[in-house]
Formats: sequence, structure tokens, C-alpha cells
Amino acid sequence: MTSNGTRVSPWRWIPTLYIAEGLPYFAVNTLTVLMYTNMGVGLKEMAFFTGWLYLPWVIKPFWSPFVDLIKTKRYWTIAMQIVMAVTMALVGLLLPTSGFFATTLICFWVMAFCSATHDIAADGYYMLELEEHEQAAYVGVRSTFYRIASVIGQGGLVILAGALEERCSTIATAWSYTFYLLSIFFVCIYLYHLLWGMPQPKNDQPRQGVTAGTIIRDFCMTFVTFFRKPYIWRAMAFMLLYRLPEAMCVKLLQPFLKASIAEGGLGLSTAEIGFVNGTVGVIALLAGGIVGGIAISRGGLKRWLMPMALSLALPCGVYCWLAMSQTDNFMLICTAIAIEQFGYGFGFSAFMLYLIYFSRGESRTSHYAFCTAFMALGMMLPGMAAGWIHERLSQINLFGGVGPQGYINFFWWVMVCCMATIVVSMIVKIDPKFGIKGS
Repeated sequence: MTSNGTRVSPWRWIPTLYIAEGLPYFAVNTLTVLMYTNMGVGLKEMAFFTGWLYLPWVIKPFWSPFVDLIKTKRYWTIAMQIVMAVTMALVGLLLPTSGFFATTLICFWVMAFCSATHDIAADGYYMLELEEHEQAAYVGVRSTFYRIASVIGQGGLVILAGALEERCSTIATAWSYTFYLLSIFFVCIYLYHLLWGMPQPKNDQPRQGVTAGTIIRDFCMTFVTFFRKPYIWRAMAFMLLYRLPEAMCVKLLQPFLKASIAEGGLGLSTAEIGFVNGTVGVIALLAGGIVGGIAISRGGLKRWLMPMALSLALPCGVYCWLAMSQTDNFMLICTAIAIEQFGYGFGFSAFMLYLIYFSRGESRTSHYAFCTAFMALGMMLPGMAAGWIHERLSQINLFGGVGPQGYINFFWWVMVCCMATIVVSMIVKIDPKFGIKGS
């Protein structure tokens, strides 16, 4: 609603806002992996340093209360969009230079911090601008456009970069153009929201009578109550380890798809990776999530947790098969990754619902923020170590094969990590009725 009382349709700003929320996340955590790999950065260094880029989402709860103190949610949302546009342009400018790895990492760090802050402000704006019944009505819309951002970020932009790699003189130039285009898009988003798209809610004001001292005190109390919840250590183990197989895979999957047959990979082009991982994979992931939500609504989280844990963990075996067979059949590769991503989407439904379940009670919003921070930490630490583990396993020939064995051994290590997913799913405590529709 504008300041003069005129009602603005949520369709004016929700689609663009949640595309703007999703794209930087995927640029920071997905595009960097393939881009640095294509530009010759070693797997160990790439995985370790890009793993650090998760940190702003890990520590987000520590500074999110201060967004309430300074300016408005609309101000923070729009300000972060133009800062991210500048950092994207800087990435494009710095990629062709000799010291591109260190300088662009700094840009991605700033982009990650701004993206996490944008998440805080955009979600707060969503709750201020919409009435409670509208928040529920439009939650599917915001989720849909965030998923569209996922397809664009992991599929469209990668396909574009792959097409440019074939036409430009260097790989660095191709990725520079990709980030220039992304920057221009964010400048347009910024101007649209600033001038027309995002109205100023009447109650979007800095919190009155609240100081940094009171926020810190309240935060400490919330922190204490979170760690006093029943079965907290089992819950933390679940948050950190349930996604361990995915956390191990996420930094090395694209390099595996890109590496040549002689290097133990599948030898796909950048454009093919964008299609199989960012289009086929994302669609299968979303389908798995939808089916998972329906299943839980009918049987409850407790009943479906173990089947979903197995669904998330066991399909990782397709990567063992791909690494050992090194098939050149593109349809088989697409099918294998679709199976794994559908299983992951199905299993991930249980994880997100458990975070909601564990956050119930007093300070549920703040406790949920802590849960998502542990979720991000569970993705960050294994991802940082993945390159080092691959390097060590490359020195071992477990199966007596010919040629590089690093990816084969690594994906069998991922299958060992699946045991953690199964164990933590066995130890958590859940109300049998939770998640059943109508309960």
C-alpha cells in the first residue's frame, strides 16, 4: 500500500523481488564453482575458498536484528540490489586480469553479504506489506519465482556462458559478459523497485524505543532458550549431518561433469552442464519436493522421515555409476541426475519441515533463523573439505581400474557419508501427528 492509501497489487513486486533474492545466491554458490573450474583453478582451492562464501548465510541471525534499527525494509532491499549490481560488474571487469581469483573472491564475499542482508529485508518487507491472509495466499507465488531464479541461475546463465565460451577469445571474456549482463539486469531491477515496483508500507519504519543494547540482550536470551530446547544436541546433529552427502557433492559435481574422460570426468560442455544440472536437475528437484510435501501431509513427518532420508542418500549412487562407466550418452546422464535430484527434493522436504517443527514455541522466528544457520554451516564445512578429500583419494586405486580414480573414490566416499543421514534420522524425536493435514 502506498503512503496515500492506494492499494498496490502484490503481483507488481513479488515476482521481481524473489527473482532478485534467488539469483545472487546461485551466482555466489553455483556459478563460481563452474567458472573457477573452467578458468583453471585447482579443485582443492576452488572448493575451500568458495565454501567460505556460505558464511554470510551462517551468521545471518547475528546481524538481522540490526536491520530493524536502521532505515526501512524497503531501503535495505533496494540498497542491496544496487550494491550487488556493482559487485557483479566488478566481477566482470576483474575476471580477465592476472589476479582474478583473489579479487573476484572479494567481490563475491561482498555480494554474498549483500544477498544475505537482502534476504532478511525482503522477507521482512513481504510480511509488512501483506496482511496475514495474503502472506499465506502468495507464499506459493514467491516460492515459484524463487525457483525460476534457480533455473535462470543454474541453467540459463550457465548455458549462456557456455555459448559465449565458444564465441569469445577467452573463457574469462565469456564469463565477464555473463556477469555484465547479470549486473545490467540488477540495475533494471533496482530502478524498477525504486521508482515504481515497491510501495512504501506505512508500518515500514525503524523500531522505536529499541537500541543496540536491548537487541543484543534479547538476542542472547533467544540464543540461551534455543540451546535449552529438549533434545537440542540430537537436533543439531540432524541439522548438520542430514545433508552431508549433498554438501560433499555440491562443490565437485560440476567439475566432474566438465572434466575430460582422460581426467576421470564426463567431458560435458559448459552449455550441456547448464542444461543437465540447471534445467533437468532443477525440474526434477522441484517435482520431488512437491511429492514429498504431499506425502508428509498424508502420513506425517515421523512416518516419512526414514524413507525420505533413504531417498536423499541412496540415489547419490548414480554418481558412482557415472564415474565408473563414464558414459557419453547424454540422455543417460540427464536421467541419472534427474533421478538423484528427484530423490534429493523428496528427502529435503523432511529436512525443512523438521526445522519448522523444532522451532515451535516461544521465539519461533528467531529459533528458525538459528536452524537455518546450522543448515548453512552443514553445507559450508563439508564443501570446503571436498577438494582436499578428492585430492587424497586420487592417490588410491580402490577398484583396480585404469586411469584417474579420484572421482570414483570420491563418490564412493559420498556413499559412506550417507550413513550419517540415516543415523541422525533415527535419533531425532518427532510428534507422530506433526505434518498430517488437519492435525
